Amino acid sequence: MKVLIPVDGSASADRAVEYVIASTAWLNEVPQVFLLNVQWKLASGNVKLFINQETINDYYREQGLAALAVARKKLDAAGLAYTYHISIGMPAEAIVQYAQEQQVDQITMGAHGQDALSALLLGSVVSKVLHLAIMPVLLVK
Repeated sequence: MKVLIPVDGSASADRAVEYVIASTAWLNEVPQVFLLNVQWKLASGNVKLFINQETINDYYREQGLAALAVARKKLDAAGLAYTYHISIGMPAEAIVQYAQEQQVDQITMGAHGQDALSALLLGSVVSKVLHLAIMPVLLVK
């Protein structure tokens, strides 16, 4: 079974990781775990006049690894193998695209993301993933 866990550094995402770890006790097979962090694309255009692409990529990598750190520690402590990836773009679309590319059987994600205000303004990432995904989505509270 392939499971994708989108991680944004929130407590809710950490609970999704903990759920997957706990579920290994009753699953018939150890799941293949994919961690994904999606970084919002920085404004383009004039920003690139002042900051080079290498600096922007370093920023994405730094922020993504920071958001993935707790999840990776939890999976390492549990002895559960995983693959991690950092994407750039719109979170819901990037999550579903990565899930399809990796042919995951399930997306397990926290019911609430890191930024409640942006969820109200931009629309819930969770709602969009539920709408776009063709595979089951398990929400962990």
